[in-house]
Amino acid sequence: MIRPLELPFLFLLGVLALPAAGPTGDLPGPGAEAERAFKRFRAMAGEWEGRSTKGWTENLRIQVLAKGSAVLETSFDAHPGETMATLFALDQGNLELRHYCVAGNQPHLRATEFGDGGRRVTFTFVDGGNLSSRDHGHMDRAVYVFDDPDHVTARWTWFEKGQEQWLEEIHMTRRR
Repeated sequence: MIRPLELPFLFLLGVLALPAAGPTGDLPGPGAEAERAFKRFRAMAGEWEGRSTKGWTENLRIQVLAKGSAVLETSFDAHPGETMATLFALDQGNLELRHYCVAGNQPHLRATEFGDGGRRVTFTFVDGGNLSSRDHGHMDRAVYVFDDPDHVTARWTWFEKGQEQWLEEIHMTRRR
């Protein structure tokens, strides 16, 4: 029979017997998938060309900034006379994206799914700047697929009036 004073001791022994998990254990720690995906974005540094399923082309410059803590994707020529930017960064174990859109708003998305061995990253809307409500038109979802080191596909979804309105796929090819 277990005496009441032995219960805390037995509980402590049970906790100590549990396997350790985390960055130094056998299981990946929080943010491990986000960190692996972020390395893929950093490896994109350089000049790219994008071809959209909407019929336009763009020139992209991808830069690693701030001692490797951010990746800036700048898009030129997709919309005449306009430049857009997307910033990727890790924040407390999460991979975050902020898109500075020609629509005049700044949707903030977070990586919510990692698939195909880290080759596919899905970003989902969190909030945004210059949006009066979620129903105001904005880029709401993005899926990046790393086909190989020189080819990446990005699928962006536009959300407005309570539903997805359209999907655009951009095939990016490294130029240098």
